[in-house]
Amino acid sequence: MGAKNTVPSFITADGPVREARFVRNRDGSPDGGVHGLFTITGRTDAAGCNIAQPNFAAELGRNNVVFRIPTPLFGLGLIENISDGALEANLAANAAQKRSLGISGRFNRNGNDGTIARFGWKAQNKSLLLFAGEAYNVEMGITNELFQTERSEYPSCQFAMTPNDVTNAEATTPIDALSGIDKFALFMRFLAPPTPSADTPGGADSIAAGRGAFTRIGCTLCHTPALKTGNSSVAALRNQWVNLYSDLLVHDMGPELADGISQGQAGPSEFRTAPLWGLGQRIFFLHDGRTSDLEAAIEAHQSGSARNRDASEANAVIDAFNTLPETAKQNLLSFLRSL
Repeated sequence: MGAKNTVPSFITADGPVREARFVRNRDGSPDGGVHGLFTITGRTDAAGCNIAQPNFAAELGRNNVVFRIPTPLFGLGLIENISDGALEANLAANAAQKRSLGISGRFNRNGNDGTIARFGWKAQNKSLLLFAGEAYNVEMGITNELFQTERSEYPSCQFAMTPNDVTNAEATTPIDALSGIDKFALFMRFLAPPTPSADTPGGADSIAAGRGAFTRIGCTLCHTPALKTGNSSVAALRNQWVNLYSDLLVHDMGPELADGISQGQAGPSEFRTAPLWGLGQRIFFLHDGRTSDLEAAIEAHQSGSARNRDASEANAVIDAFNTLPETAKQNLLSFLRSL
């Protein structure tokens, strides 16, 4: 329809799906925000709206672009219902072993009430409703009751004077009254978690041996195998074991994974421990989808040093991984792919 966009070099037919953030503004001040990949400029239905497409080529040349891929959405209702107390108790567990390996971590807490946020790559969102509202606005450009203002307020580009998606107060049925972000939050809340395989890949013995190695070298000190939900108004979410393989803390992952972006209390090199359930169904790994090689993703957890004061908290664990015999490494990879 006449749009003037070009496809950015980092968007390819075989993926991954990416959003792009700029680390800094032109004046050197922190940016960190998501920049729209495309604009409506030039379209026959754009009514003269003229918003320039970001100059991704120039920003890539300045090494100023970082990427995020979507986080998996299954099992999030269970994660939402893990109590703060359970997370804090898990943080306190195995304290001496964690200290000996250089593992600490902290929660990305809500700045107003101090409760633990847990959704997003840096655990920046407290609830699934907030997670949904922000995604609608930032990733799809759909304003809503949580994010009511258009991201670009050029007068010639304002085609809707109220948010695009709102509660329908005149609806005659409850489902019709709900806004899109409410429905999407419910969709995420009730997606079942994945079921791990007992024998694929590699066979049951390989998976069992890999699970043992995963625990023995210290991976479970951050990738906690299971936590339990607390009370909930929904029986399916109440007092359930959540086999997520995450402590939901943010950890300093060193310069190799640092993206220069701060979100909430999570700093430029801190990331939430990614839940590993469903890992065997993923194609792209790490927050930016930089690799499809699972072993390369593991190795990327190691960077920095105590001498430079930028050591990844995973350095000692990755040292232990690297000393495993090749058969034991393969068993560990089989275990991860079975999840």
